[in-house]
Amino acid sequence: MCGIVGYVGPKQAVPLLMEGLKRLEYRGYDSSGLASIVDGVIERRRAQGKLTNLEKVIAASPLTGSVALGHTRWATHGKPSESNSHPHTDPTGTVAVIHNGIIENYLELKDRLISAGAKFESETDTEVLAHLIAEKIKLLGTTPKGDMTEPLLFEAVRRALGDVRGAYAVAVLWSKAPGVIIAAKTASPLIIGLGDGETFLGSDVPAFLAYTRKAVFLDDGEMAVLKKTGATFFNLAGKKIVKTPVNITWDRTMAEKSGYRHFMLKEIHDQPSSCEDTMRGRFFPLKGVLERECGMNADILKKIRTVQMIACGTAYHSCLVGQYWFESLIGVPTRVETASEFRYRENTVGPDDLVIAVSQSGETADTLAAVKIAKEKGAKVLAICNTVGSALTRSADWTMYTHCGPELGVASTKAFIGQLTALAVVTLHAAIGRGKMTEAEGRAFVDDLVKVPGWIRAAIKLDAQILAVAKKFFKKEHFLFIGRYVNYPIALEAALKLKEISYIHAEGYPAGELKHGPIALIDTEMPVVVIATQSRVLEKTLSSLEEVKARGAQVIVVATEGVGEFRDCEAVLRLPPMPELLSPIVNIIPLQLLAYHVADLRGCDVDQPRNLAKSVTVE
Repeated sequence: MCGIVGYVGPKQAVPLLMEGLKRLEYRGYDSSGLASIVDGVIERRRAQGKLTNLEKVIAASPLTGSVALGHTRWATHGKPSESNSHPHTDPTGTVAVIHNGIIENYLELKDRLISAGAKFESETDTEVLAHLIAEKIKLLGTTPKGDMTEPLLFEAVRRALGDVRGAYAVAVLWSKAPGVIIAAKTASPLIIGLGDGETFLGSDVPAFLAYTRKAVFLDDGEMAVLKKTGATFFNLAGKKIVKTPVNITWDRTMAEKSGYRHFMLKEIHDQPSSCEDTMRGRFFPLKGVLERECGMNADILKKIRTVQMIACGTAYHSCLVGQYWFESLIGVPTRVETASEFRYRENTVGPDDLVIAVSQSGETADTLAAVKIAKEKGAKVLAICNTVGSALTRSADWTMYTHCGPELGVASTKAFIGQLTALAVVTLHAAIGRGKMTEAEGRAFVDDLVKVPGWIRAAIKLDAQILAVAKKFFKKEHFLFIGRYVNYPIALEAALKLKEISYIHAEGYPAGELKHGPIALIDTEMPVVVIATQSRVLEKTLSSLEEVKARGAQVIVVATEGVGEFRDCEAVLRLPPMPELLSPIVNIIPLQLLAYHVADLRGCDVDQPRNLAKSVTVE
């Protein structure tokens, strides 16, 4: 959530920062702003709404300077407004702060500051930081000379953060240190880009990828001093530390729409490649892949007592599919729980348990907190993640990357396919490592798995047919999705996609649960999407289909080519025959397209749906 950009260098900062903010729009926001040091004075430009509003403000009142900060805000404290937009300043206007996260004790700090005479202009928790830093500067000495400005600002920020509880990625300007940005993070992502005679700051890599691929990912409890000559790094105790830059391998073109109307549509069409990229190099030779890639050898796999999967949102649905795979093919008891619940439950994981944490960004606050708890209890953690160097991958014992490239649509599509594919790969190798699958059985599984990208391409070819269905139903206000066994999670994910981007009320249910309540909702105005591809529970699913038809529902079926006659249905979307266990990876494709077309026909902002953010870095 929220976007942070920063620049120190020889160029005019505002054009660079505006470009960076545009590349972070996928994270979701409701206001934006910039702060720059101009002739020894901090100047701000802020606006509510889209970045186009900020552009108009800057056009009317240009902002110069070569050291500057930019921010897009997703409201947590205080409604969306110009006064609540970042950057925030202290009363003297000499300190400017941008911040992602939540300061949990801000009311306590605010009350103390008000008692000391401070006046606040916003409803945010972030403004407290600006006041705190200014207070620390005053206590340390307000008339520094020459090079003393940098260490004074650093120490003031460090001490202010010592008073803070909560999550933050913070960047600070001080008018008396015009060539410096101080940055720090705990439980919210922050990345430094190292250029040639210039230094960048971002909450995600696309913010500066146009200018450098050399990046340093800050860990929790770390600070950075940014100057045009580079960056130096410290812990919150003020001790200097060494950080190793990483080279970002994907480029700007991977983040462009490539002619598609929306990023989401492009990313749906990217999914055959995403699936292939996740599988690449992980089958041949068949043995020892997990050990070579992340250090999980057969001895580790054999000692696993239970598996606990934790994730949020779409990633949680991938884990629900993975649960069926793990229990069916590996024979290990597997639980799945949303990370936000896991972290507060009296859970029983221990040293003999494997925790699998799944996150596209690797910065999801609830997932990170759950992983911390699991590790405190002695469990080992395998991360499945799309983002190299993210907080999740740094805290996990082992990591399997999905290699999907940047996903800019807020509603996840190709990351979901990457997560499912990665879980299938882990299932395969864990089954072989634990002796539950022979090498010949493993090769047969691989033979099926490598066909999945082709089946996804076949599903995408249904696009015109799906658009016709969407045109018939896009004005509906309620949808029901049903599936069974491995495709029950796909009913959940399909409903989530539709509600996320079209704002239609949609629910996913196990088909066998219809008679236990949901069937009361069904009437002649209710579209019901039935996932009825070939499976061991197909006859049961068809019985449920007849139940909804008998109550007048308008039925849309996802079925297997040549299997079943579906009379009196509004539409039947036929997919190629495939093994039941792998069918979830393909069955979601037409339902993603259905959600996309319905939202587009309703005139919704498909890539940036209201109230949502790509990376949820606060609880």
